[in-house]
Amino acid sequence: MSNFIAESELTCPNCGFSEVLTMPVDACQWYHECNACHTLLKPNPGDCCVFCSFGTEPCPPIQLHTKGNVEVN
Repeated sequence: MSNFIAESELTCPNCGFSEVLTMPVDACQWYHECNACHTLLKPNPGDCCVFCSFGTEPCPPIQLHTKGNVEVN
């Protein structure tokens, strides 16, 4: 698999709490519970996962697809 950024800083849109998380390599993460306010984060419409919506880096499948290195099914 090609190079990609494996960590993203996820920021809760409800309370502003941020945490650096390791993203799953081969899947999109649809939900994440904020460790501060316990809001259940879900992707914004049109995004595949919470990292694409609220993270500093998109998820690895999107990073690789954008770079043209792999085909995302």
